[in-house]
Amino acid sequence: MSERYTIISADSHAGGNMAAYEEYLPAEWRDAYDEWRGGYTNPYRDLQDDGRTRNWDNERRVSEQYADGVVAEITFPNTVPPFYPTGALLARSPKNSEEFARRKAGLQCHNRWLSDWCSEYPDQRRGLPQIFLEDLDDAIKTLTWAANEGFKSFLMPHVAPDVDLPGLWSPEWDRLWAAVQDLDLVVTQHGGNGTPDYGKDPASGVIFLMEVPFFAHRNLAHLTMSGVFERFPNLKYVMTEQGVAWAVEELRRMDAYHAQMKHGRVGELGFSADIVLPLKPSEYFDRNVWIGASFPSPGEAEAMKQLGTHKIMWGSDYPHHEGTYPYSTESLRRAFHSWDEAEMKQVLSENAAEVYAFNLDALAPLAAEHGPTIDEVKVPLDGIPKGATSPAFFKA
Repeated sequence: MSERYTIISADSHAGGNMAAYEEYLPAEWRDAYDEWRGGYTNPYRDLQDDGRTRNWDNERRVSEQYADGVVAEITFPNTVPPFYPTGALLARSPKNSEEFARRKAGLQCHNRWLSDWCSEYPDQRRGLPQIFLEDLDDAIKTLTWAANEGFKSFLMPHVAPDVDLPGLWSPEWDRLWAAVQDLDLVVTQHGGNGTPDYGKDPASGVIFLMEVPFFAHRNLAHLTMSGVFERFPNLKYVMTEQGVAWAVEELRRMDAYHAQMKHGRVGELGFSADIVLPLKPSEYFDRNVWIGASFPSPGEAEAMKQLGTHKIMWGSDYPHHEGTYPYSTESLRRAFHSWDEAEMKQVLSENAAEVYAFNLDALAPLAAEHGPTIDEVKVPLDGIPKGATSPAFFKA
């Protein structure tokens, strides 16, 4: 039997159930919570009925991931926190101060639950507490609490174009970046929330589908071209469940503009010397940015090599319908069978361990028991597993 890989999933999801959240709410919110809960419906179509317990049931969750070869995880929110109209990753900004206060209580409740949930498996879980950008003082206070609780990262909200907040390129956010850098926290972004409100027209859903990648990807240019990574050189920024190949072209485009800006103009636009970055955008990417590659296809695997395998972390997206569970090993065989061992270790565990401070020695005994073997992953996949639903099996 050959050596086994240690797999840390850079993309999984979890959350508390209704009873658990109630325990973490302050007493003054209990009556309001009962009223909200009476009108709540689960928005996650792929986690209904028995499937929803994967969000919080330790025995089920750990055993299923072990069976899938995964021994540790970076965990994004999944269940709906108290007083939210839908999952926090998709909810629009609060409309008024009253709604903000309710949602703040709900997020604090989730964050406290998450801290205890991660402490049950401290070597294996890295949860992502949440903040509000609408109140920068409160955001920094929450991040200070998170660092003191032992969290290594947090979930960075997107800024939708129709919300009254400055774009992330604005210096108004420098106070946040300074605090994050001082606290040694990693900024982690997920997917494409931050889209505008498309309304309820017949085509609204498909327009959202077409544009969500743009809103997922644009923060890379916002933070790079505005000089955030120049002003805060130790800031670590992770972009998860957004694909990989797009970043190759985006970096090429930014580097091209940067080269033209050094001569003072890009077409009709003039640029003063003080706006031109001292490094190329691709150099800031190499220093400050990582990508959490969820359920990658063979084409995405090729793009990883163009970006640099030291910049990529593999993710399963457990427990979602599009995730690779329970066929994660098969998905690795499809996308990575030709890769060498050193590259695979980077993408499956070493990069995540570096960014999120996992102890690989502590995970080694679990990997030796549950991880897929190196020889197994080298075998090309000869057919899609029956019942597989992940894009990992259907994209070129």
